Amino acid sequence: MNIKSNRLYRISFWHHIIFWSVYFLFNTFRWGSYFDDYLYSLKTNLLGFPIHIALCYFNIYFLMPKFLFKKKYVPFVILILSAIFLMVLAKFNLTYFLISSEVWPEGPNPINNLTLNYVIDMMIGELYVITFVTAIKVTLDFLKEHKRVADLEKAQLETELLFLKSQISPHFFFNTLNNIHSLALEKSNKTSKIILRLSELMRYLLYETKSERQSLENEIMCIQNYLDLEKIRHDDLLKVQMCISGDIHDKTIAPILLLTFVENAFKHGVSKNIGLVNVDIEFVVEGDFLYFTITNPLPSAHTLTHELNQSSGIGLENVKKRLSLGYDKEDYELTIKSDAETFTIHLKIKVTA
Repeated sequence: MNIKSNRLYRISFWHHIIFWSVYFLFNTFRWGSYFDDYLYSLKTNLLGFPIHIALCYFNIYFLMPKFLFKKKYVPFVILILSAIFLMVLAKFNLTYFLISSEVWPEGPNPINNLTLNYVIDMMIGELYVITFVTAIKVTLDFLKEHKRVADLEKAQLETELLFLKSQISPHFFFNTLNNIHSLALEKSNKTSKIILRLSELMRYLLYETKSERQSLENEIMCIQNYLDLEKIRHDDLLKVQMCISGDIHDKTIAPILLLTFVENAFKHGVSKNIGLVNVDIEFVVEGDFLYFTITNPLPSAHTLTHELNQSSGIGLENVKKRLSLGYDKEDYELTIKSDAETFTIHLKIKVTA
């Protein structure tokens, strides 16, 4: 929970003091001007404001939680009207005995005994004060709760994004480690190179993907390390053509987003074919957008239908979810196409802040 946002909507003791002080001064000058008697206005407000305050807090902190919020509407209405009526009686008698025997000078006629018109007018006035103060409290409570829910949703989305970012296939690492083991047994010169590439890739995945955005240059370097490992694994049976055009500097993108497309191409395309396999990858930066395209061969005929379904399975659903969580709809466009021999993904995505 954001502590700063909680403080923003928290009502402290001093907020109460400041609110009632300002309200008291405003009312005193207002009625003092009306009566042309500021001393009388001060006296009546000193008498009336404790009644206002008592009714407001009685409603906010007792009646509403105990009755209104629990949908006990009839008892709530009865109790609030009864409390207001009793306070009006108290106000009449206190005004009569402590301030002036001519009560209600702002009415049609000053009175010295309780009348129905006086009771109705005073009750409406008290309802106005209660409603005004309650509206402020309810509004602040709503904003506080709305902020709390928003913070929880944000934390949940961040957790979900972290989970989705961590879902690069563990099979790739298992296969790479097996390759390292085989190369080590053969005392191949490739062993140190593949360990270095794997180390760089794992460092990036572990330490460089925690932020919401990563530089496009680092993302492309990560993909290059991944491709180098796959090239070592597949030897001369893999041909990768990667083309980069446009200015990739000072551009950012969600980390390992593009890597998922690359991994998907190898998992469902390259690994399911025998013989020479071609993978084409293109990065084109134009203005605020990156146009990313990757094309891989489809599996052999007897596994074609199954792999087409798999190609739009967990890996791509992962990416779609990350795009919807991390970008506005107008900031990206994902297109997936396939023909008789190839499977192609086009992604247009905003890469500037």
